[in-house]
Amino acid sequence: MHRIEEAELLKALAEPETRNKAFALLVNEYSKPLYWKIRSFVLLHDDADDILQNTFLKVWKNIESFEGKSKISTWLYRIAINESLDFLRNKKETVAISSDNAYNGVANMLLADSYFDGNKGQAVLQEAISALPEVQRTVFIMKYYNELKYPEIHEILGTSEGALKASYHIAVKKISQYIKEHE
Repeated sequence: MHRIEEAELLKALAEPETRNKAFALLVNEYSKPLYWKIRSFVLLHDDADDILQNTFLKVWKNIESFEGKSKISTWLYRIAINESLDFLRNKKETVAISSDNAYNGVANMLLADSYFDGNKGQAVLQEAISALPEVQRTVFIMKYYNELKYPEIHEILGTSEGALKASYHIAVKKISQYIKEHE
């Protein structure tokens, strides 16, 4: 299947007779990159798969409200991040564990996941990232894993670039400290 230009895709999504085919193209084009962005937040394959489906359901329900003020990829990414963060918040509430123990075992959980292909060091890194406050974790993942620039993160999160830079640098320090303590 060929890549479709964004303007052409948006036009096809706006027309009832071409909406289904255009949406299938959108899903085909963005499933893999969105999956990996989601996976960097939630870590486990099954969770990422569920969130990806929820993301596309939300996109389908709201496609008519997309105003085109940003690129469609930015809009999709914003929805995927919000779905990921909502999932994490709900999971934290469901598990109902104290904040001191909330992230213990992330490394062991990852090492037990058949889809995780990393080593113990990578699992501890993920545990360190999981222990960060939500804003720092979000900024760190977007900058480090998704290689977004501060202006792109600003566009998605609506936070000032200065605050984003501060959050990222604090996150790096906390992760470094966590890894030193768990070596």
